[in-house]
Amino acid sequence: MAEVLFFQKFNDPANSKQKAQLVAAGHTVVARDLLSEPWTPETLRPWFEDRPVEDWFNRFAPAVRGKTIFPGELDETAALAAMIADPELIRRPLIQVGNKRAVGFDPTSLNSWINLVPVSDGLSCEDKHAQGRCDHGHGHHHH
Repeated sequence: MAEVLFFQKFNDPANSKQKAQLVAAGHTVVARDLLSEPWTPETLRPWFEDRPVEDWFNRFAPAVRGKTIFPGELDETAALAAMIADPELIRRPLIQVGNKRAVGFDPTSLNSWINLVPVSDGLSCEDKHAQGRCDHGHGHHHH
């Protein structure tokens, strides 16, 4: 089980589903708002490792779809400046466990890295709730 730092857009259904997958696999997810994080080139650049610059971008960002930003034409410095000015451009989610980082949610590589197989003791979430013992960390507090 790992503590997973998960930078997301909070109203993004895909990010919510991805986070649920991590929790189901027994990980502790520390969710942060990608859009309000005070990014700098120094804090943002390490996420992208050796990926090509165009793979750093959220292809669905309004500026990319609207053709005001062309990810394939930017160098690292220009790409980071654009993303800091408009965090919607950053490919989501950004995931960190320990010192290792990843951009985007690739179930295959994540599974080999931190395991995405759901943890189960044979009881469904509903069964556990009925018994008042939800133990899989998705924010419920039983009194």
